[in-house]
Amino acid sequence: MVANETLAAPDLLFVECANVLWRKVRQGQIDASAARQALASIEAAPVRVVPVRPHVAAALSIALELAQSAYDSLYLAMALAERATLVTADARFANAALAHPVYARSVRVLA
Repeated sequence: MVANETLAAPDLLFVECANVLWRKVRQGQIDASAARQALASIEAAPVRVVPVRPHVAAALSIALELAQSAYDSLYLAMALAERATLVTADARFANAALAHPVYARSVRVLA
């Protein structure tokens, strides 16, 4: 991250992270205490939280165009509205967005 850049994410981020942590506990990869600590760290991160409701219709349009989930498309819809770049490690979603003539310039794959 460059010094003048800020991080933003839809408020959905926290429930998605909680669900991933829950799954890791259920699969025996981490214990409940570690999950709680991880969520506390995520909640403490310097991320500007953006409400999802204003971006849901755009997320659906993107999802339909890219044949990707509305959940994933929400992040791109928000990035577009914020005139920001979506940074993602989701190669499947990134490849779909990068193949699109409009969305490609708003997506960067996390290496």
